[in-house]
Amino acid sequence: MFAKPFRVKSNTAIKGSDRRKLKADLSAAFPLLSADELSELVPNKEELNVLKSYAHKGDAVTVYVLHKNPVFFEVDKKLFPTVYVLWRYPALLPAFKTWPPVLQKLTGGADLMLPGVVVPSCGLPDVKQGDSCAVTLVNNRAPVAVGTAAVSTEQMHCLGMKGRGVCILHTYMDYLWAFGDKSGPPSLPDAESEAHGENGEECEISDKEEEEVDKCVEEQHSPEETVTDQAQSCFEELSLVEQDEEKGEKNNEKEEETQDEQKTPQEVMDAMLLQCFLHALKSKVKKSELPLLTSTFLRNHMFSCCPSGKQLDIKKSSYKKLSKFLQTMEQRYNIVRVKELTKGVESIVEVDWKNPELRSFSFPEDTDVESTPLPDGEEGEILYHPPEITTLYSVSARLECSGHVPLGGATLHPAEVRSIVTEYVKDNELVDENNKNYVTINPTLCDCLLEKSEYQEVVSLKWDDLFSRTLGRMQECYQAVFPGQPPIVKKGHIEPIDITVASRGSNKKVTLMKNLEVYGLDPAVVASVLQHRVQASSVLQPVPGAKDKVLVQIQGNQIQQVGKLLLDHYQIPRKYIQGLEKAPKGGKKK
Repeated sequence: MFAKPFRVKSNTAIKGSDRRKLKADLSAAFPLLSADELSELVPNKEELNVLKSYAHKGDAVTVYVLHKNPVFFEVDKKLFPTVYVLWRYPALLPAFKTWPPVLQKLTGGADLMLPGVVVPSCGLPDVKQGDSCAVTLVNNRAPVAVGTAAVSTEQMHCLGMKGRGVCILHTYMDYLWAFGDKSGPPSLPDAESEAHGENGEECEISDKEEEEVDKCVEEQHSPEETVTDQAQSCFEELSLVEQDEEKGEKNNEKEEETQDEQKTPQEVMDAMLLQCFLHALKSKVKKSELPLLTSTFLRNHMFSCCPSGKQLDIKKSSYKKLSKFLQTMEQRYNIVRVKELTKGVESIVEVDWKNPELRSFSFPEDTDVESTPLPDGEEGEILYHPPEITTLYSVSARLECSGHVPLGGATLHPAEVRSIVTEYVKDNELVDENNKNYVTINPTLCDCLLEKSEYQEVVSLKWDDLFSRTLGRMQECYQAVFPGQPPIVKKGHIEPIDITVASRGSNKKVTLMKNLEVYGLDPAVVASVLQHRVQASSVLQPVPGAKDKVLVQIQGNQIQQVGKLLLDHYQIPRKYIQGLEKAPKGGKKK
């Protein structure tokens, strides 16, 4: 239910009468709770919030939050405890035990299947269909999931422990857990694991049990699962390389060469993608930039960390898409947390700077951009540099007939166009002998530059008119060069950063900004900076009809502050900013 983000409709403090009703409902639903334990979970004087929310499938869910941690949630008028409560009271619900690898499947939204249930020596807990139950892992009594029994205990035995066992509603590491303090489960060894420890037996997963793990969840195998396994091998390869560097650089170089020869091109790209990902997080991304658009993270940070002489191409990796790669980093290794803040636009909202993989990563020496690592746990700094924008012209089919310009839609600088035209005029001796400011029009120039009505009238043109007509017959385009990235050439005019003021309600004004992504600016970062500068709320919205573009909305007429930020801080040329003239003019107050 909470495998994907849920939408909060309201968040209010609970009333006194509702508090008493909640305590009575909990006492009836969980008779094992004593009066003192109920008072701890629902205190009389401490603040307890009620969240009215909707799950991603549209189910209405009420969540009760105490000390910023969700403690209970209500679905269809039935109360369920969260993992935060079950870690304090692990015996609150009957629990089914499973293997640790199954947790990843449950977090992804799958139900617990009976082949993955570990039957203890005392037998399965006695439950009826629809009863609330918990899921624990082998060697730890701390529950990691909450749900309802799909069938009764008797039916489980009758079915031969095949089929669905527990319908999962909430798990450790899902979005409801992330709404709290994100603490991990405590270590609570059960009686059986302690007995195994005394007898000197190791609790390891056998080959047969590993086969059962694959059957324990109702989920088809997808390319993302193999991608996750490949990412794990990449981590292991990186850690092995770092250990070898400590033993000796010469041996390490030999081992790397042999490893690279054995790897497929796809595995090499996976390893490079992981290296650039860790390098960018450790040396370039800073906490103030979060939330950070995933597309901006790739374009402005990961590409600049690519080793010299190599090119990063996600399509040549096993992930194929950046979203799948980041999903693997989030679910398997908990390095980042990605969230869809606006519909269709994903952002990195959190980075675990203390992650052991991130802390132990060492910077390679063959990257194009210098990086200065900071102490552990701190974030790197990166300065924004505006792109170098150049106007280009694409050769049209009408001009290809002259034979003096490159064919096939080549792009040229204005100076190159002038040079080609000048060379053509001189080679064909078209300069007017009486007045060298004019150029005689021959049949080729007539077909390329003149309108049909001018064929009989125009005999010569001035140089400036000749150049302007030539450029007018070409397709205008532009080239943007971002630091550390190959040039980007696109047709048409470059879209300016558009700043407008709109009315909301009776007399409220809001400032709107769009096209920030064209200039390599992260809309979330710009909105955060403006929010602190003007002390006003900001909202990010998708631009209708435009893919991967976000509209920044900030309260009030803030054109002056926006202009100062773009011109002075980001150093965007004024000609690429539209709407600065709408700033309110300051006058003397009478």
